[in-house]
Amino acid sequence: MLFESSRVQLRKMTEGDVTVYHKWRNDMEVMYTTNPSIDVYPMAATQKFVDQVILGSTSAKSYIMMEKEDEIPIGIVSLIHIDYENRNAECIIDIGEKEYWGKGYGSEALRLLLDYVFYEMNLHRVSLKVFSFNDRAIHLYTKIGFQPEGTSRQSLFRNGEWHDIIHMGLLQTEYFEQKRGMNK
Repeated sequence: MLFESSRVQLRKMTEGDVTVYHKWRNDMEVMYTTNPSIDVYPMAATQKFVDQVILGSTSAKSYIMMEKEDEIPIGIVSLIHIDYENRNAECIIDIGEKEYWGKGYGSEALRLLLDYVFYEMNLHRVSLKVFSFNDRAIHLYTKIGFQPEGTSRQSLFRNGEWHDIIHMGLLQTEYFEQKRGMNK
């Protein structure tokens, strides 16, 4: 399945994406704002993670974010903990290529994923977690319509300091209302 906007394409992650994902997963600057467990992984560990957690899961879907014009992989968006019975999931977004940070690619990719989640999968709710120091991501999620739902206080330790993890959620009806408002 392929989704696209003016500058971004999302395509299903495949076995052939392990090398580029491994590069992103081992880039401390990329993982600093998104992964609670910063570490360096050997290729075998990344291969096992991709095989078992990403490609082998029945409750997850992962898509490689492609810069459309040059077809360059720039990141990954995923749905995890998909609960079809209760129609909800958690989403994760990582832009692995730092030269694409702050240029709207994440916003386009997240909107493509949310269109799929709410229009095609007919999920009722999507949640996410964001580190309290990641102002850029908090701004993006709020702009898209995510609402703060709670905080895990001082549950992340980075650079000698404790930080909160903010839990946010977006309901299908809220997303539809916001899209209608944008189209007026």
